[in-house]
Amino acid sequence: METDSKRKILLIGLLLGMFFSSLDQTIVGTAMPRIIGELGGLDILSWVTTAYMLSSTSFVPIAGKLADIYGRRIMYVSGLGLFMLGSALCGTSENMTQLIIYRGLQGIGGGILMPMAMTIVGDIFPPDKRGKWQGVMGALFGLSSIVGPSLGGWIVDHTSWRWVFYINLPVGILAAITVFIGLAGEKRLKVNAPIDFTGAVTMIISVASLLLGLSLGGKEYPWNSWQIVGLFITSLVFFVIFLGVEKKAAEPILSLGLFKNRIFTISNIIGFLMGFGMFGAIMFLPLFMQGVLGISATNSGNTMIPMMFAMVFTSILGGQLVAKVGFRNLLTAGMALMTLGFYLLSTMTVDTTRLMVTLYIIVLGLGLGLVMPTLTIAVQYAFPPEQRGVATSATQFFRSIGGTFGVTIFGVVLNHRSIELLKKDFLPVVEKIPGLTTGPFASFLEKAKTDPQGLFNTLLRPEVLEKIPPQLKNIIIPPLKHALAESIHLVFFVAMFIVLSGIVISLFMDNIKVERKPRGVIAKEKPAESGAE
Repeated sequence: METDSKRKILLIGLLLGMFFSSLDQTIVGTAMPRIIGELGGLDILSWVTTAYMLSSTSFVPIAGKLADIYGRRIMYVSGLGLFMLGSALCGTSENMTQLIIYRGLQGIGGGILMPMAMTIVGDIFPPDKRGKWQGVMGALFGLSSIVGPSLGGWIVDHTSWRWVFYINLPVGILAAITVFIGLAGEKRLKVNAPIDFTGAVTMIISVASLLLGLSLGGKEYPWNSWQIVGLFITSLVFFVIFLGVEKKAAEPILSLGLFKNRIFTISNIIGFLMGFGMFGAIMFLPLFMQGVLGISATNSGNTMIPMMFAMVFTSILGGQLVAKVGFRNLLTAGMALMTLGFYLLSTMTVDTTRLMVTLYIIVLGLGLGLVMPTLTIAVQYAFPPEQRGVATSATQFFRSIGGTFGVTIFGVVLNHRSIELLKKDFLPVVEKIPGLTTGPFASFLEKAKTDPQGLFNTLLRPEVLEKIPPQLKNIIIPPLKHALAESIHLVFFVAMFIVLSGIVISLFMDNIKVERKPRGVIAKEKPAESGAE
C-alpha cells in the first residue's frame, strides 16, 4: 500500500468514487421534472431527496467504525457496491415509490464513500501531505456541484433520465477495481473486535427519527402535531439509550471518549455550525435570484459557478497552508470570510445587481474552501490510525446534521417573516385594487388571503407573469418581490450570526502546525496533545 504505483492507482479510484457519489446529489435534481413526468408522484417528490439524506447521514459514523475494525478496502468496495446496486435499481424504477426505496439503498453506499475516501487519504499520506489531498477532495466536491446540473440536463435532453443513474455503473466498477488493487495487502487494525450492533441500531433510529421530524415538520404536519412530537420524543429516547450503550460497549460505534480530545470536539462543533449556515442558506440563493431579480433558472445556476470555483481554489490552497498557518488561524479566517459573505448577502435588495450577488457569494465560497479540508486534517492529526476512520466519519456526520438543522430552521424563518410581510404590506395594497374582488383575478385575491406564500410561485413562473395586465403587474409585483427579498434577507442575517459563533469557537482550537514526517512512520503517529501551540 506504501508503494508509489499503488498509491497512484488508489488515488484514481478514490477520486472517481468521490466525484460520482457527490455528483449524484446535484445531477438528479436536474432530471426530476422529467422523472415526475414519466413516473408521477409529485406529492412525494421530496422523499427522493429525504430517503438519500436519511440513509447516508445515519450510516456515516457506522461505516467509519466498521472500517477501523475490518479495514478500509472491504468497506470502501462494499460502499461502492451498494451505491452501484442502488443506482442500477433507480434506473429500473417503474414508479416513484420504487425510486424512493432505491435512493435509500444508494444513500447507504454514499454515506460510506465520502468519509472512507477522506480516511484513506489520511492513512496513505503523512500529516504535511494530507492537506494537499484533502483540499483536492474538497475541490472535487465543489466541482461536482458545478458539473452536475449541466450534465444532468444534457443526459435528460439527449437520452433518458434513467442514464442519470446508469452512468454511475461503469465508473463505479473502475473505481472499485483500482481501490481493490491500491489497498492490496492492507492489514486489519483490530483483529476479532466485536461489533456494536445495539449502538448501531439505536443510533440509526435516533438520527432517522430526528431527520424525519425536521423534514416533515411544518410541511406535511404541523410542528405541534402528534406525528412530529412523537418523532422527536423517539429520537431523544433512543439517543439516551445510545449513550448508555456506548458507555458499556467494548468497541462502541462512536466512542464518547473521542470528545475528551479538544481538537475533535471543537472541529465537530465548527463543522455543525458551518453545515448549518452553508446548506441551510445557500438553498435560498436561487430563490432570491429567480424570484426577486427575475433571472432564469439556467442563469441562476450559472451565477453559483464562481462561488464553487472560489471554494475549489481555497480548498486546495488551504489544504497546503495548514502546515504553515495552523488549524486555529485557518479556521478563524475561513469562518470570518463566511460571516462576511453572509453579511453581504443579507444586504441584498430588489435593486441588487447580478454582478454584486456573484461577488458576495465568491466571498462565501472562499471561506467554505478554507474550513472544509482543515476540519478533516485536524481530526485526522489528533488520532492514531486505528481511530481515524470513526473520527473522520464523525466530521461528515456532524456537518450533515448541521445542514439538516439549517434547512429546516431557515425555512421556518422564511415562512414566518414572509407571511408577516405579506399580510402587512401586500394584502392592503391588493384589496384596494378596483374590480379585483369580482373580476377575472378574484381567485388571485382569494389565494392572497388563504395562502399568501403561494403567491411567490407567481414570481418563479414567467408564463404566469405574462398573463397579468401590465397596469396590475406594476401594482402587485413590487410589494411581492419586496416581501420575498426581505424574508431572504433575514435568513442570511440569521446565518451570519450562526457562522459568527463559529469564529468564537475556532479561537479555542489548538493552533497546531503539522510537521513533516517520512512516509514510513505514518502508523506511529501519536494523538495531538490538547492545548498544543
